[in-house]
Amino acid sequence: MTTRIAVIGLGAIAVEHLGAYQKNENAELVAVCDIDVERAKARAEQFGVPRATGDVAEILADAEVDAVSICVPNTLHAPIAEAALRAGKDVLVEKPMTVTVGEAERLVAAVEETGKALQIGYVRRFAPNAQVTKRFLDEGEFGDIYAARATLLRSAGNPGGWFGDVDLSGGGPLIDLGVHIIDLCWYLMGMPKAVAVSGATFAPLGARDNIRHLTRYRAASAARPNTVEDYATAQIRFENGAVLNVDTSYSLHGRNEISVRIHGEKGGAEIEPELLMVTERHDTLLHVQPQIDSLGFDFQAGFANQIDHFLRICRGEIPADATAEQGLEMARMLSAIYESARAGAEVTITR
Repeated sequence: MTTRIAVIGLGAIAVEHLGAYQKNENAELVAVCDIDVERAKARAEQFGVPRATGDVAEILADAEVDAVSICVPNTLHAPIAEAALRAGKDVLVEKPMTVTVGEAERLVAAVEETGKALQIGYVRRFAPNAQVTKRFLDEGEFGDIYAARATLLRSAGNPGGWFGDVDLSGGGPLIDLGVHIIDLCWYLMGMPKAVAVSGATFAPLGARDNIRHLTRYRAASAARPNTVEDYATAQIRFENGAVLNVDTSYSLHGRNEISVRIHGEKGGAEIEPELLMVTERHDTLLHVQPQIDSLGFDFQAGFANQIDHFLRICRGEIPADATAEQGLEMARMLSAIYESARAGAEVTITR
């Protein structure tokens, strides 16, 4: 069964959605939508989509659209996702699902009331290195996971555009980059409930637009607002006693770095920058490197797997697994980190 798809918001991440849908025989791209109608027309031509519009309401009112990918700035995720659910569409919404706990609670209610599916775009869950690790975890190879560390640092990596505008993004590297690696660790830890957070944010460096001789990713907009943090760090404690330490930055006097690690009673794994498992046998430490096509985050494979998974959800073959409830838990964690940073003290997460 073919699922008829519309993509709303047509920036850089939407290109990955469009490309993955285009290559999937179970998807039919029927419409694209962007506030910049000329960009919508260009994307439609690029991917062979028959209709381009600047009107979200037109997309949601169209009975020929079965499901939508929502790829707009962060603060627009929740209202468009809720409207899409209530219009009878299944929804794939880019991370973070929402920027506030209240918005997340409303989306949980909308899913329950409409019976439609909402899947969050946690693409790193779908990369082969993460999927292999999850299989080993599910088979009990590492025992209970009691600690994890998630690091994603850029020395001069503020994209500008809406990413640097807190009114559109909801925050800086924590909510843009950190959400990916927090979710990946949390997912592999078994998604325990967070109970307390101690966090700090800093903004002494800004967008670092003075840096020359370095190619950097830039948002489509030429605007360079900077009202978000440069760097965020936190420790999240969970009800089972496990802890997750997080460091993420757009601007930092340090080397670019990504590292995602989990530690269990019987073994552990480094998922990024490349998959390595650590365990012991017969009183000897072992480093085990699986033989797979890509040991690091395979961007294209991750998106292809994520889109195929979402289409299976749309066909009713499987339930959503990166659910609104999980998005609500993430909103609680992110909000608590920012609250702790403002207060200068640990914050207890209440429900």
